[in-house]
Amino acid sequence: MPPAARRRARAYDPVRVRNALAAQAENVRAAAHRCTPEQLARPTALPGWDVRHLLVHLAAQIDAVPRLLAEPAPTATRARTDVVQWALSTADLAELLDARTRGDAARTPDASAAIDAATEELEPVLEMAVREDVLLPHRFGAMRALDFAVSRLVELVVHTDDLVRALAEPVSLDRYALAATVRVLADALAAKVPGGAVEVRVPPFAVVQCVAGPRHTRGTPPNVIETDPLTWLRLATGRLAWPRALASHAVTATGPRADLEHHLPVLG
Repeated sequence: MPPAARRRARAYDPVRVRNALAAQAENVRAAAHRCTPEQLARPTALPGWDVRHLLVHLAAQIDAVPRLLAEPAPTATRARTDVVQWALSTADLAELLDARTRGDAARTPDASAAIDAATEELEPVLEMAVREDVLLPHRFGAMRALDFAVSRLVELVVHTDDLVRALAEPVSLDRYALAATVRVLADALAAKVPGGAVEVRVPPFAVVQCVAGPRHTRGTPPNVIETDPLTWLRLATGRLAWPRALASHAVTATGPRADLEHHLPVLG
């Protein structure tokens, strides 16, 4: 039985998702317009991508919402997927997305103009983008529009953080977008390594149990991992290695089973 059949899906507020998606797209847009030619050529955490590649990729993630909404709805018999399954399947598309981004970058002389166009296409479809009764024809299966919108929040937040580190200057993160991203990545970990032996805490946004072993039901769990939202984001996406996070005290881990090194990343 697939993980989605065994777990209870987390609920996301459509209005808050809509507002967060619009806000984070605008944050990315503003950052793109501030970039100098020197900054556009800076390397990022993604091998072979400079900031311009990253911005072109972000434009594609924003544009994916109106593009999929414009396609014919999937048939009722098509297999379903959700945002957690999407997160766990993204590694399968890594090479394809890398090649597509490089091709798009070669054809896109102005990355900020591409983000402008994508953001302007997004605005009129935002209400439809968070509908729970609309299915989109995603590569991994029929996906609710709301789930796909949440996946765009994850993409925008993860890559905004990549942008922040490449530019060495702040770019705003919408709070709900960050919260949703932390929750999706925590739920993906719980689906990837199900169990109740370890409690992972990312205050103030998420707490999940994972890893097979004895389940603790009372008092303080014997195996607890705790970290902040940005550290969790970087661990869950492979931007930060588990040993380094421990050594820098960005993560606290207590208990003999409190070790996620072999379970990360969860998002490819």
